[in-house]
Amino acid sequence: MQTPAAPIPSAQPLMDLVTGFWASKVLAVANKLNLFTDLCESGGMTVSEFSQRYNIQPRPAEMLLTACAALGLLEKRNDRYTNSQLSEHYLVRDNPLYFGGWIEMADRREYPAWMQLEKALRNNCPQTWDPNKQNSLFDAEDPELVHDFWEAMYALSITTAQKLLQVIDFSTTRYLLDVGGGGAAFDIVFCKRYPKLKSAVYDLPFVCELTRPKIDKAGLAKRIVLIEGNFFTDPYLPYGHEVILLSRILLDWNEDDCQMIIEKCHRALVPGGRLVICDQFVNDSKDGPVGAALMSLNMLIETWGRNYTGAEYGSWLKKAGFTRIETVQFDAPAANGAIIGYKSALSSMPIRYET
Repeated sequence: MQTPAAPIPSAQPLMDLVTGFWASKVLAVANKLNLFTDLCESGGMTVSEFSQRYNIQPRPAEMLLTACAALGLLEKRNDRYTNSQLSEHYLVRDNPLYFGGWIEMADRREYPAWMQLEKALRNNCPQTWDPNKQNSLFDAEDPELVHDFWEAMYALSITTAQKLLQVIDFSTTRYLLDVGGGGAAFDIVFCKRYPKLKSAVYDLPFVCELTRPKIDKAGLAKRIVLIEGNFFTDPYLPYGHEVILLSRILLDWNEDDCQMIIEKCHRALVPGGRLVICDQFVNDSKDGPVGAALMSLNMLIETWGRNYTGAEYGSWLKKAGFTRIETVQFDAPAANGAIIGYKSALSSMPIRYET
């Protein structure tokens, strides 16, 4: 008896891949128009009201609103469009979890660079900045793009910080060091949850200056300090903290740099301290997940790094001297888990560097 032929799969997944940028551009344009904030303030708009407010003709106005509703960004009641719960939480400016900074940066900076993906693959070289003129993507450039970049990082971090608190207990932590924590999103969220926690953000001088207003606005200037530094050129990280956080830091750098940063973190932790690496981890089998794999390619566009596997991080942590390693998983826009390295309580204590 002849085995039935396997059914031909639908081509729809290919169509979804090819047209993925359609949806992202709809979101970017709507966000740029300030649509979601305006809808929050007005309580909704008809097509005619939208057309008049933004000086857009009725035909394209209706098409954009229809697309936003189809994508779950808006809801339609009778003839009025209003924000969906998703948009109300994340796309209204000045909301604590505002995600628009990432949308703006991706549209202005990363979308054009992704159009050069083949060039990046062939040259093994970033596309959002010029390595012949800059040492890294963090070198000074167009002030507007710098602002967009750090607002984007804050948008990603503020949502991830909420998720991290659901899987890791910091209630006994008194002092936390956020290495490369520009924007202080994690520190703000953590300090609001734990009233006795004090935190330090260690980052480049210009990043500290950009971060200061975020801390002041949160009313946490007495509990979150800024330490200017560079983990490549400084021989030591500030000592005296029970937890060191590396959130979306190591994916920017190559394997040797990652090992060096982890070793400096180990030396800087107090005995019994924890290093928390929060990021998107690629499967050890290197066949997914999709978000981590695509973000890894984004690092080809942006940096000399990539998204690493849990096994790779585990080997670096062990080599640095961490005696116990744990992994926790969660779902956030730019992270899928955290790897925690524990420093032995019997470790020798280095000289304290006051913060």
